[in-house]
Amino acid sequence: MGTIRPEALERRLERGDRPFVLDIRPSPVYRAGSIEKSSNVPVYDSLRRGDESALRDRLDELPNDDEIVVVCKQGIVARRATRVLNDEGYTATTLAGGMGGWNGYKRGSIGYRLRSLLWRLTP
Repeated sequence: MGTIRPEALERRLERGDRPFVLDIRPSPVYRAGSIEKSSNVPVYDSLRRGDESALRDRLDELPNDDEIVVVCKQGIVARRATRVLNDEGYTATTLAGGMGGWNGYKRGSIGYRLRSLLWRLTP
């Protein structure tokens, strides 16, 4: 199970290498701000409580043949979703830092730049 950093996802999206971006946050939060052309399957609350069935029940909404990049608030619950998807035979990765990381990257925030430095220093 891997992760993809926001800058790497943006590069892929810009060059047309379009992984399926799956945002698992609740719908109102998703509508308030999300990655362009992402899809929302709001199973965040269930997964956070440890209930994986909500995601498993909606697998038919996901493409079988595309890589899936899972997005949540900070990337923690998305890791659980990524594991479930990989267990079910999907190719899935987690967006490192979730939407917080994505927004920090897009704004060029100091917090994101420090986190990015740490990522480069650790294997």
